[in-house]
Amino acid sequence: MNILVTGAAGYIGSHAVKALLSAGHRVVALDNLSRGHRVSIADDAHFVELDVRDTAAVLGVLRAEHIECVMHFAAFAYVGESVENPLLYYDNNTGGTLSLLRAVEQSECRRLVFSSTCATYGEPDSMPIREETAQNPINPYGASKLFSERMIRELSRKLPSFSCALLRYFNVAGVAADGTLGEHHDPETHLIPVVLQAALGVREKVVVFGDDYPTPDGTCIRDYIHVEDLVEAHIAVMEALRPGDLRVYNLGIGRGYSVKEILDAARSVVRRPFTVETGPRRPGDPPVLFADASRVSREIGWKAKRTDISATIESAWRWFQTHPMGYRD
Repeated sequence: MNILVTGAAGYIGSHAVKALLSAGHRVVALDNLSRGHRVSIADDAHFVELDVRDTAAVLGVLRAEHIECVMHFAAFAYVGESVENPLLYYDNNTGGTLSLLRAVEQSECRRLVFSSTCATYGEPDSMPIREETAQNPINPYGASKLFSERMIRELSRKLPSFSCALLRYFNVAGVAADGTLGEHHDPETHLIPVVLQAALGVREKVVVFGDDYPTPDGTCIRDYIHVEDLVEAHIAVMEALRPGDLRVYNLGIGRGYSVKEILDAARSVVRRPFTVETGPRRPGDPPVLFADASRVSREIGWKAKRTDISATIESAWRWFQTHPMGYRD
């Protein structure tokens, strides 16, 4: 299948490109490189440096490359940044999706897999989070993704042959098992890379944002899904789509780990000291988020395989030891 991956130079996008190529698909990798890393895109993919908000150019790619499916990852994903600069997120995330959908509508492509987020749920009243849980985002990042979901639903109503999937997931962690890909954000805010960089001396300390949440140990609880499980789920869902489908799935391991549990697991992996300090809560951080992923298991047979958090941290630790500054190394 000819597949366009947007945000292909990002953490998840680059792993998706790798997995799609391994599965025998032809991949066109699109990224504007504003936050991604060109070196992370496999040489076997056809790279196009382009902003997804350029509708005419995206349409040209869809037509010229005979694209049959789009995997749409291109987005900004810092909750704190979205609170400080909400219009940036509506412009890039929501506007980018609108541009892409306009291009898809005018093309022959009729299959879309959308990278959404658990942030669309806000602060649910109960756990685990199911697909039917009310979506009430509490930050602009989550809202920008929810608006994107709504636009995709509208296009699916307009085009009977269009098939799409909205995949909502939680904290993504780990790296490619063969060591060819890693995780590099600038700035880095994901907990596990921050901890590993502190253990390597790349950063001074780990700051725990709040220890007074209504959780057993006072720190936030999240569902950590391994990036390779995540992209395998995207491929499984893509292959299951049939004309007219609108599928909504949560992707996760079905349980949460607290920040303190992650710190303890990291200590057991790295076996070296690192400094931890407690800071104030971050705006827009719900106390607990973890998924009920039973629907995707029931309907297409996908289930996370890499659920041991220590093993996930260990995979990242191997990469960071040789890439302490990320892809800059």
